[in-house]
Amino acid sequence: MLGLPINASAHGYEIDSIILYVHILMLILFLGWGSFFIYTLIRFNKKANPKANYHGVQNHISSKLEVAVVVIEAILLVGFSIPFWAKHVNTIPNRTDAIEIRVVAEQFAWNIHYAGKDGVFGRVNPKLMDPQNNPVGIDSADPAAKDDIVTINQLHLAIGRPVIVHLTTKDVIHSFALPVMRVKQDAIPGMSIPVWFTPVKLGDSEIACAQLCGIGHYRMKGYVTVHTPEEYDKWLSEQSTIGGASDDSSDSFWN
Repeated sequence: MLGLPINASAHGYEIDSIILYVHILMLILFLGWGSFFIYTLIRFNKKANPKANYHGVQNHISSKLEVAVVVIEAILLVGFSIPFWAKHVNTIPNRTDAIEIRVVAEQFAWNIHYAGKDGVFGRVNPKLMDPQNNPVGIDSADPAAKDDIVTINQLHLAIGRPVIVHLTTKDVIHSFALPVMRVKQDAIPGMSIPVWFTPVKLGDSEIACAQLCGIGHYRMKGYVTVHTPEEYDKWLSEQSTIGGASDDSSDSFWN
């Protein structure tokens, strides 16, 4: 309904439900106030009312309707939006079950940093950042960095496993948008913002930048691939790491 993209995340149906309820409310208001406006044009035109009525409307129907709209909006906010926010934004899933990924935005690319098999991100230092050789500033001298993987504009995930994205940027404000996952979060310079979701559909989709970020904004596009758990582990094992090459490094920056 409403022409929305397919939903590929566990929480997406809840967002779609809220969007649907808001559109229903807006449709009711549009039809209601539109009908009332047409009624007043016909009922109180100059020919039907040649003499002005200085008493005006004596009932309080409009006030009651306004109160009803406020109550419905409060229900949408308190009954749906705030609980959803508490459940899916403020509550981060158990890290032992999740795939943790760092996404570092820049003009005009998404640099994606995987922690590798040990699940520990290597140390990063902004002074080590190099657009060609080290886009996220990984310190290769850190033992925890040896199995880290970096890709550009390629985000790989496993179906059914929660994903925690630590989102940041090294220049201007960007907006990390995954329409089919119902995820969108601004990347703010100087901040690392966690975003999480659980993929529930296999396949490919796009990463978009939903914030005008410069003259090359139009080409800041990445891709998401959701694998089966076995395919994801296989893909991970085939990528080049900071500490050494692998069998297939075609999708990795470090080769």
